[in-house]
Amino acid sequence: MNSSSFVPLTVQLHTVSRSDRWQVYQRLQSLDIPCFCSTAGWVEVEVHTPVVVAQLRSVVQQMTASRLELIDWLERCLQTPI
Repeated sequence: MNSSSFVPLTVQLHTVSRSDRWQVYQRLQSLDIPCFCSTAGWVEVEVHTPVVVAQLRSVVQQMTASRLELIDWLERCLQTPI
């Protein structure tokens, strides 16, 4: 799928805790991903390309996964042939 055929959408992140949402917002901003941090407890993100989907998943995973899950994910990445 090329980026010109990707249908843009807006995603509301409810899985990120209120204490972590500012960090998620800041990281998405640093990646130049359009987003909004709501006082209601969620982060709204504009997704325009598959790359943004991957970046968003990575940022959320870093904030919501346990240390053990992140270690397991890193070990699988290191074992994947290039």
